[in-house]
Amino acid sequence: MECGSCSSSVAGGAAMALWCGKGLVSTPKMMPLRVSLSDNSESLKFNPCPGLGFLHSMQHFKHKLKVQLKSSQKIHPSYASVIKAEHPQNTDLPRYYSRKEKKPFPVPIVELRRAARERLKKRKGQPRKPVPPPKNGMLVKSFIPIAYDVYNARITLINNLKKLLKAVTVHACKYCNEIHVGPTGHPFRSCRGQNTSARRGLHDWTTATWEDIFLPVDAYHLYDRLGKRIPHNQRFAIPRIPALVELCIQAGVDIPDFPTKRRRKPIIRINKSEFVDADESELPDPDPDAPKPPILTEIPDFDIVGPSNEEETTLLAEETLQAWEKMRKGAQKLMKLYPVRVCGYCPEVHIGPSGHKAQNCGAHKHQQRNGQHGWQSAVIDDLIPPRYVWHVPDVNGPPLQRELRSFYGQGPAVVEMCMQAGAAVPEQFRGTMRLDVGIPTDPKEAEMVV
Repeated sequence: MECGSCSSSVAGGAAMALWCGKGLVSTPKMMPLRVSLSDNSESLKFNPCPGLGFLHSMQHFKHKLKVQLKSSQKIHPSYASVIKAEHPQNTDLPRYYSRKEKKPFPVPIVELRRAARERLKKRKGQPRKPVPPPKNGMLVKSFIPIAYDVYNARITLINNLKKLLKAVTVHACKYCNEIHVGPTGHPFRSCRGQNTSARRGLHDWTTATWEDIFLPVDAYHLYDRLGKRIPHNQRFAIPRIPALVELCIQAGVDIPDFPTKRRRKPIIRINKSEFVDADESELPDPDPDAPKPPILTEIPDFDIVGPSNEEETTLLAEETLQAWEKMRKGAQKLMKLYPVRVCGYCPEVHIGPSGHKAQNCGAHKHQQRNGQHGWQSAVIDDLIPPRYVWHVPDVNGPPLQRELRSFYGQGPAVVEMCMQAGAAVPEQFRGTMRLDVGIPTDPKEAEMVV
């Protein structure tokens, strides 16, 4: 990249400005020059302008970068190139809803009503079709291997997180639910727990466990997923298990500790809310010795052995990240056929076609609803919360600075933990973690950023 005689002007303390996603450098008394940078450009390999040293940190940018220079002398024409990427450079985190706000519906009510009217029009005058599984009580055979994969991926993720905690430091606040992945806790004053005014919002860090990283979400275990709804007076008589495990059980995973009803014939529907089971007496008894997919088990805490070297740590981090993505993608497929409900006011999750009747919602204005939940369709983040944490650009470098908070990105705790252990970051998280954004080294440099 040729910048004429800009080196003498910039070296004299010219003003700089940097926009995330668009680079803008201006110096006084200079003519306009437009330069577009790309990964294949040789101009990033040297820097004749001392004041433009930050351009070296942008050589991995995946978006258009425009640099404008003004000079009083005649300069050579510039060469432009365009860089395209599937994922944006900066992506905002999902909106945080306070306890006083209700979660939005995944699909607006207006669209749901419109789709229902269209279905009625198409079915008008046509013979009624048989109800497909799993609504008729049968299992979707093609989804049984996916259910086993999701269950085993969850066990693999838990075991690997226990091992990674011996190699990667994770902090948890004593008074709130915030965690941080890194050698030291972050200095941001964001604590809202007990005695936060005395600490002026600072966190009191302690050692975290795997449950702080992979949040456990429990739900009621249903012996019959098509049976009657759980009444309020039986809320303590029915066991509660992890919601993801309950989803896998309803999709076909057989666990001896949690028996469930398996039908071999479709139900006979009497009306919309009543049905009877078909007669299965003439069917042969199921073979108890039939081969079943293997099921993994959790490793006890006292048998956990951490990685011994850096290579084992990297391989373990890559395996953990693969299990995380496999679990989330498989759970999304299961949720398309096996309904999952979530309360619009609290984090309560129920696996089944309709929510339970337990009046244990303690969210905002629960007295008006008599403690009943406001059930709606759940999304994958309700079933598997990602648990966003601050991204540390350099683990071996200086810690995060409070003045540079607006430049740091965030990502799921599992992804940040695996990245610090040596795994590559998936493309869908690069935008929220701001891996392609230049970060100032000190507050003085940040003052020059617009």
